[in-house]
Amino acid sequence: MFYAYVIRSLKFPLLYKGHCENIDERLKQHNSGMTKSIRPYIPFELVYKEEFQSREEAIEREKYFKTARGRKFLKTKITQPTP
Repeated sequence: MFYAYVIRSLKFPLLYKGHCENIDERLKQHNSGMTKSIRPYIPFELVYKEEFQSREEAIEREKYFKTARGRKFLKTKITQPTP
């Protein structure tokens, strides 16, 4: 199985969209600082995921999440954290 996912920083208003094969391992990698571009925003929580049969499908969905329409879709699916 492959996943398109969205994680949220617990300290900053940041959503990160990605794809992977093992969602639990990938979240651990993000939270350990292995993704240099988002290291300053650690820690993260998984807020949304979708499952796919192929990597190509997951990549296409990740690309969709990064579009204006995809961001609007995610707003309807992801609850905002309470202050």
